[in-house]
Amino acid sequence: MTTKNDRLSFLEEMKDVRRIRKPNRAEITTPRELTPGHLERQRAAVEKPLRDANPLTSEMVEPLTAHDILCWQRSGIQHGVFRKLRLGQYPIEARLDLHRMTVEQARREVFQFIGDCVRYGLRSVIILHGKGERNPDGIAQLKSYLAKWLPELPDVMAIHSAQKHHGGTGAVYVMVRKSDRNKQHNRELYGSG
Repeated sequence: MTTKNDRLSFLEEMKDVRRIRKPNRAEITTPRELTPGHLERQRAAVEKPLRDANPLTSEMVEPLTAHDILCWQRSGIQHGVFRKLRLGQYPIEARLDLHRMTVEQARREVFQFIGDCVRYGLRSVIILHGKGERNPDGIAQLKSYLAKWLPELPDVMAIHSAQKHHGGTGAVYVMVRKSDRNKQHNRELYGSG
């Protein structure tokens, strides 16, 4: 309970206090100048994030030299089929030249190229990547990335460095998966289930 003295004491203490004329609220106004941080947040909120559908590795890979041979095959590839690819005995149906491309440009081109090969029913293609012999460190950069990328693509069945007349260790033969349309066509022709 408060007494009369408490009240008088309180009023005595508060005698110099003046009422605030402005409302006791924060002023919220839009800043006249947009900061770089504000602009970036605004752009990020409006722009849909672009999803990179390309699964190919973009981080560092094991470095290869000009004379290293690329050789890989998915399980289930017949020995005779791989041998024929390795010897360059399949007709080359398409060619991709990566010379003078950056790693990121090559990454996009390889992904697009293999997808196009499947779409158009191309089975045996070649990718020219160069040997990297002019590089001071002796590293064949694009070749090193290709060695990692091609097995990452489910549509690639086998790869092997090319024969000398097709570019040798500066190029790679690629066997591409049959498209579903071509598989169906073969079933109709040869009657296999």
